[in-house]
Amino acid sequence: MQIIQSLGEAMSWFERELGWGVPPTELRHLCGRIGELYAALITNGQMATEVNQKGYDVVSGDGEKISVKTTAMMGTGGHVNFNSNTLELIDRIIVLRVNTEEMQVETLLNLQTSEALYLMGPEKKGKRSLALSKLTKTTKTKEDIKSVKEVKFEGHIIREIETGTIEVERDGMLVSPAKPELRKMAKILNISLLNSNGSPLNTRQLGSQIIKSIEENNG
Repeated sequence: MQIIQSLGEAMSWFERELGWGVPPTELRHLCGRIGELYAALITNGQMATEVNQKGYDVVSGDGEKISVKTTAMMGTGGHVNFNSNTLELIDRIIVLRVNTEEMQVETLLNLQTSEALYLMGPEKKGKRSLALSKLTKTTKTKEDIKSVKEVKFEGHIIREIETGTIEVERDGMLVSPAKPELRKMAKILNISLLNSNGSPLNTRQLGSQIIKSIEENNG
């Protein structure tokens, strides 16, 4: 319960900082803390007992020592680094991403260290690098993902797919990121960009509000 509460508080603070205009790249410490708490939650584990515990951040419920890396970078660019000298002390590697568009934590990698090593580049200056491009490839093709709701507005198609993600299409092409276009639509539809707490709506929340409003107008 303490981990769940701490994770919720950290996510709220992270979203608040983003709302103030702070770039995600300047919130590395908070992003890392979110990742460690999330990893402890999904492994039924606990945080490492010492600050900067050598090589690992979380101990799972099964006793596995886990190194957790968390990024807020969207897309396939970038990489995460590991200390070559401490990899042998780690049983599992988890790489997470805080999706700043939808304010959710995504698991990019969850493997035994021996398996994760095959994805890493060669050692350079005591570090081994893992490219995010190797982790962000989806196993589902677009044809596999079904649309749950779909509406048309001002030359756009707005759809919610089965994963909950909101897509915006214009002239047959997906608009990415979708949020700026959704904000424009929200203003036309007189939909608030803020939630009841005064924080900006994320992409899913804003998209759902817009789809609901258009459906009601069409109805």
